[in-house]
Amino acid sequence: MAEELYEKYKDEVTEDFGKNKELVSRYLEVYSKKVRNRIAGYLTRYAKKSKRAVTSREVEEEVGEE
Repeated sequence: MAEELYEKYKDEVTEDFGKNKELVSRYLEVYSKKVRNRIAGYLTRYAKKSKRAVTSREVEEEVGEE
């Protein structure tokens, strides 16, 4: 569920847990606060992980150009 949400709305997913929690509430019908927070936490971790992957690729490209 969280992966589908990320793929669909990756431009809106941020590294901010609170904003991701609002995003989950907006696009999914989650009746449990615990489930909503788990999904938002996953989105937050995934956004941070994706950002680190992009940053490390950019560094590798810069090193390769030298």
